[in-house]
Amino acid sequence: MQKITTSLWFDGQAEEAMNHYVSIFKNSKVLSVTRWPQGHAQEGKVLVASFELDGVQFQALNGGPQYKFTEAMSLSIDCKTQAEVDHFWSKLTEGGGEPGRCSWLKDRFGVSWQVVPEQLPRLLGDADRAKAGRVMSAMMQMGKIDIAKIEEAAKAERNLQRWRRPHPPFGHLLPVNGEKEKARLTPPCRGPDNP
Repeated sequence: MQKITTSLWFDGQAEEAMNHYVSIFKNSKVLSVTRWPQGHAQEGKVLVASFELDGVQFQALNGGPQYKFTEAMSLSIDCKTQAEVDHFWSKLTEGGGEPGRCSWLKDRFGVSWQVVPEQLPRLLGDADRAKAGRVMSAMMQMGKIDIAKIEEAAKAERNLQRWRRPHPPFGHLLPVNGEKEKARLTPPCRGPDNP
């Protein structure tokens, strides 16, 4: 039995939102729907509904216009592949959703989501803080996360150091320290004054 259930407050959109979410995630289903009783002004409309997204239970409530969703609360999706990232990003932004920055988006109902490839927290938490910093810088330029690009950023310095190794005839490709060193290591240019 799930101990804690997230309850989402909607203004008349609970059933539509629930059905939309269930259509996006695998292993998902509607569990129960309670409607306003006969004689009520909202007769027949959904009062509260329970549903599962990939086995995790949620509740949707039509509570009225008093409260709105904000980015202070978001639902985070862990993704194994770029195909998963692309799928959730596309489905959750369709129909009026708003792409955000750094994996964040807001769906058409106002609910905020984070679509996070599993590689991202691992690279951001790398013991090599320079590598983590490069990944952070790359991420800050993105909306939807591109796994290939953050992995490329993680490897960038390693590739640069490999390129800088002295190896004839490219011995000038060495780390540069100061103007004097720059002048000494500048590749020679052949011409009338420098045969």
